[in-house]
Formats: sequence, structure tokens, C-alpha cells
Amino acid sequence: MSSVFNYIKGKSPIHALTGASKLLVLVLWSLSAMTTFDTRLLMALPIISLLLFIASGIKYRDVSFVLNFTFVFMVLNNLLIFLFSPEHGVTIYGTRNVLWEGFGIWVVTKEQLFYQLNVVLKYLATIPLVLLFVTTTDPSEFASSLNRIGVSYKISYSVSLALRYIPDIQREYKEISVAQQARGLELDKKKESLFKRLKCAATLLFPLIVSSIERIDLVAAATDLRGFGKNKKRTWDSSRPFRKGDWIAILFSILLLALSIALNFINGGRYYKPFV
Repeated sequence: MSSVFNYIKGKSPIHALTGASKLLVLVLWSLSAMTTFDTRLLMALPIISLLLFIASGIKYRDVSFVLNFTFVFMVLNNLLIFLFSPEHGVTIYGTRNVLWEGFGIWVVTKEQLFYQLNVVLKYLATIPLVLLFVTTTDPSEFASSLNRIGVSYKISYSVSLALRYIPDIQREYKEISVAQQARGLELDKKKESLFKRLKCAATLLFPLIVSSIERIDLVAAATDLRGFGKNKKRTWDSSRPFRKGDWIAILFSILLLALSIALNFINGGRYYKPFV
């Protein structure tokens, strides 16, 4: 089973950055992508993300499930945009260049296609970096990063536990699935229909929920016995000081956000309008 959100150990320059710096970069990067619809910048961000992915050593198969799910959601989102607002791009850019008359209200225009291209680029600009952050940041270090920027350590630790638990859920689901198939439950897509397989998969949820509840009780009892939450502050053994690479990454992200904001003034708004 492909990993969903799982830390993958490595020795790349991306792994070497502290969790706090990567979190700040992610926030600044996301703001840069969200605050503008300038196509030139949005085309550059996915290219940089791809280069960072290559530098991290993370393989496609490690994040294939999330990427495939994102692709399906992206296609569905664009389809719904066109179905419910086929001339939204015309409203934004103020011109109307028809490529295909279509039928009814569904007319294909250059402006609409250009707007939806920008929507796709926003996905490509942010999702890969989110995956890169999750797969290259140790959950404990991620928790210390959240606490370092002002988030309560109780919430930070809860996030850390959730990230650590995702691989365990995947493993338990696979073990339960194998055990049930050994008892005659058929989940092979070559032998059963999709509806039948979904119905059989639903029967795996009950033992998975039961084991999850037992694990939650165990973790809650262990943290209570250790006095977790008694003090207002705590220390982190995974926390690391910023180094040269961290400051370079943060500075680059700040410049990227500054460029995104500057483009809003240069373009007279969030949208880059090549049709004017």
C-alpha cells in the first residue's frame, strides 16, 4: 500500500533543514501562491517544486496515492467550475474570445481556459511542497516546530501523534485485509466488481476502528501517567537551531512572497491579463 502521509528518512539537503524552517517556508510559499493569479509566477513555482522533489530523493511511488487523489480532485474541480460558471474567466479578464460555441451557456473561451489553467497551476504549486514537507520532516520535529512558532505544545504533540499513527493505520488495515482474505473475503479487482469490493472493504472498518480505539486508550493512559499537560511549557529533544541552509530557504520564501505581492500592484490586481 502506498504511503499517504509518512515521514521518509533521507540525507538530502531538504531533510537537513529544521522542521521550523520548513514549516515557515511552506506557509510563505502557500501565501505566495494564494495571493496572486499571475501565470508567470504560478508557472515558476511548480518547476521549483519539482526541482526540490528531485533534490529530496523522494520517489513518485512514495506519494503516488496522494498525487493521484489530488489529480482526480483537480480534474473534478475544473469540470465543476466550467459547468457552473463557464464564463467566469470572461468576467475576470473583461474580454471574450470564443474558441467553440458549444451548446447553451457552455461556451469555450480563451479567458475561461486561461483562468482554469491558473487554477491547475495553483494546485501544482502548493500540493507538491506540502507532500515534500510531510515526507521529509520527522513528526517529533514537526511538533517542536509548531510549538516554536507559538502553537500550544498539547496541540503540537497531538499533530505529531496523528502523523505517526497514519502509517500504523495503513499497516493494520493491510494486516486485517490479508487475514480476512485468508478467510474467504474476496478483494481482488480481477475477480469481483467494484461495488462488491467496496462492500467487502467496509467489513474491514469495524476491526480497524476497534484497534484504533484501543490504541488511543493506551496512548492517553501513558501520557496521563507521565504527567503530560501539567506544565505550561516543555522542551523538545528533536528541536534544532537554524543553520545557514535554513536562513537561505526562509529568505528565498520571503522574497517569493514579496514578488507575489509586488505583481499584484504591477498588474493592478491579482490577475495577470494578457488579453487586454
